[in-house]
Amino acid sequence: MIHLSPIILSILIIAQYVLGSFANGFIALVNCIDWVKKHKISCADRILTALAVSRISLLWIIVFNWYGTVLHPAIYSSEVRTTVYIAWVASNHFCLWLATSLSILYLLKIANFSSLLFLHLKWRAERVVIMILWGTSVFLVFHLAVVGTDEEMKMNVYKGNITWESKLRDIAHLSNGIIFVLVHFIPFTISLTAVLLLIFSMWKHLKKMQVSGKGFQDPSTEVHLRAMQTVISFLLIFVIYFFAQIISFWNFGIMQNNSVPLLCQVFGILYPSSHSFILIWGNKKLRQAFLSLLRQLRCWLKERK
Repeated sequence: MIHLSPIILSILIIAQYVLGSFANGFIALVNCIDWVKKHKISCADRILTALAVSRISLLWIIVFNWYGTVLHPAIYSSEVRTTVYIAWVASNHFCLWLATSLSILYLLKIANFSSLLFLHLKWRAERVVIMILWGTSVFLVFHLAVVGTDEEMKMNVYKGNITWESKLRDIAHLSNGIIFVLVHFIPFTISLTAVLLLIFSMWKHLKKMQVSGKGFQDPSTEVHLRAMQTVISFLLIFVIYFFAQIISFWNFGIMQNNSVPLLCQVFGILYPSSHSFILIWGNKKLRQAFLSLLRQLRCWLKERK
């Protein structure tokens, strides 16, 4: 069982990588083809396409990390590990904030509130999303600087006072850990706020429909439900991803000879792979294209028989 466990976990990582690459590649391809045909692309589709590309890069980084730690540890030197970690930080940043921006866009486009501030933001939804993405890039630069300092402290041999060296390393690692938590906590909080406001907006809408006697089945309710499904699924999968990364981050040094790091990678790769299928199913254009692809595949298999 001890020997089979890494093999099973490795198979799960590869399977999720293949499925995730297909789902994200499908999203990017469908949106790009639609862009070429119509000569225009909506803000939501731009975010979805960028999110798909960033998730493909994140999948590549996770699989490369698995390859280096499991199959070829000899080539996974400190320099290579640092480069991979920095690439993961950048890719993870774009994955998180593009998904968060999508949640904000859904909130501003779908929810209905009478607040003047909300209406002001609603009229400028695309500009708000762009400003958020540009603003968080400053946070990315700061995060990369902290990561670079922490990794440099780990690799370099300090020739001065050993106690002072140890304190500096502890401070650098603690700073990296705090930034690591904030990087994940802030977008999670924003997305959680977005879904709570969507729920409140739908509750107000249903209450208004009930008073008018029109029933609950209407386009606005359906749009609310689909947006909430996308955001809630992102939050649930993100929580699993976050805890997997926390365990891997704080216990990296003591888990080198067991299956826990592999298990963390399995749960980590679940986020960029599985959520993309939910995005496909929650988007009308992507869902229709996916069902069309399945029908063509079924016809092709019948012809082969």
